[in-house]
Amino acid sequence: MGIVEVTEQLDWNGKNVTVAGLGVSGIPAARVLHGLGARVTVVNDGDDERSRAQAAALEAEGITVRLGDGETLPTGTELIVTTPGWRPDKPLFTAAAEAGVEIWGDVELAWRLRGPDAAPWLAVTGTNGKTTTVRMLASILEAAGLRTAAVGNIGVSLLDAVLGEEEYDVLAVELSSYQLHWAPSVRVHSAAVLNLAPDHLDWHGSMEAYAADKGRIYEGNQVACVYNVADKTTEDLVREADVEEGCRAIGFTLGTPGPSDLGVVEGILVDRAFVENRQKNAQELAEVADVQPPAPHNIANALAAAALARAFGVDAKAVRDGLRAFRPDPHRIELVEEVQGVTYVDDSKATNTHAAEASLAAYDPIVWIAGGLAKGATFDELVQKSAKRLRGAVLIGADRALIREALARHAPEVPVVDLDRTDTGAMSEAVREATRLARPGDTVLLAPACASMDMYTNYNKRGEAFADAVRALAATGDA
Repeated sequence: MGIVEVTEQLDWNGKNVTVAGLGVSGIPAARVLHGLGARVTVVNDGDDERSRAQAAALEAEGITVRLGDGETLPTGTELIVTTPGWRPDKPLFTAAAEAGVEIWGDVELAWRLRGPDAAPWLAVTGTNGKTTTVRMLASILEAAGLRTAAVGNIGVSLLDAVLGEEEYDVLAVELSSYQLHWAPSVRVHSAAVLNLAPDHLDWHGSMEAYAADKGRIYEGNQVACVYNVADKTTEDLVREADVEEGCRAIGFTLGTPGPSDLGVVEGILVDRAFVENRQKNAQELAEVADVQPPAPHNIANALAAAALARAFGVDAKAVRDGLRAFRPDPHRIELVEEVQGVTYVDDSKATNTHAAEASLAAYDPIVWIAGGLAKGATFDELVQKSAKRLRGAVLIGADRALIREALARHAPEVPVVDLDRTDTGAMSEAVREATRLARPGDTVLLAPACASMDMYTNYNKRGEAFADAVRALAATGDA
């Protein structure tokens, strides 16, 4: 990986830098800093076999690694670069604050190391939909003939994109609340906050702190702050942001757009923001049918991506072509099979109530497969909003009782199957029970509203188990 000239006028040679955490961002950060001449010490809480192997590889390159102690500030530390998941209340960071030591995340490091002709960033955050929106945006930018990549909390790491030899015209950047918390100086071309709902509150401490970290993405925006008209908190974050002179607030809505908005009119995605005489004119961008799948929350993602692309000067044809070319990642409202008139959809990525609500709003009637690790969530509001769509529910996982109780309170007429098992055959039984409850025209929807780690390594494995169970039923003719 070639190193380009740094924009931060900092002499790295001999600078004592502590990298907090091994893993997908800590290891590259340590190597980059070591290559710049810094004296790097990596600290890590874990001391397992995998950590020891990673440490041995780094130590062979001349990087110091301290395993089993991520709490103590190494003597002489002048800067900490942390992996995103390390919580702000770690004793290491408390000690750093007391010593006046700055703390950067890997995104901040990448920002500081950009070259003088670095590609501008179009950035996306939000509780749900970030990855899909960033990948849609990259597809649109590619359709416009621009050299781009989906980077950040997705795909190519920002350090690789910034310091690598490949040249880009613009980067589509996904940023999590964790990354934004540790990125105080990032200032992007344009940014979008898609939505805000309670999530990761154990890390941030409160909804207010979570929203404030999301809102950092708007700081210093140059051209457009894109917000969700249906989510007032996102607009409030725009109002509070300190942006460049002339930067505009651009809304997106599933309804008819006002001036300076993008929205939907009679099945057409239209732009009333980046057109002449936006009081009277609108530019057709694409049809709803060009977005796959055309679920409401996915249309919202497409509008946000289109707004960022239009802010960068992309024409309407490229928006349409990019959306047509885009296909979502697996386990995001993914059609698995249609068997005997029943549609089976995998949205294992719906790991919180906000995502599950969006998924449930896309289908009717539904046999809902839900449950897992609730992460402190409550389900009353979700069930209230979705009750009329439910044909039945099949509950799995450690915290399924919370969903069962919400269903009893707000949808007592909905039949519920409660599966008290967490073995490898649990999903197959869940699919069989859902199939029993379903009628032709129904959708059996895996939208767990919970994390997967009580039963599966990750949401991908959970989705694969669902898809395998559906296909096995279809193959045997028992569906």
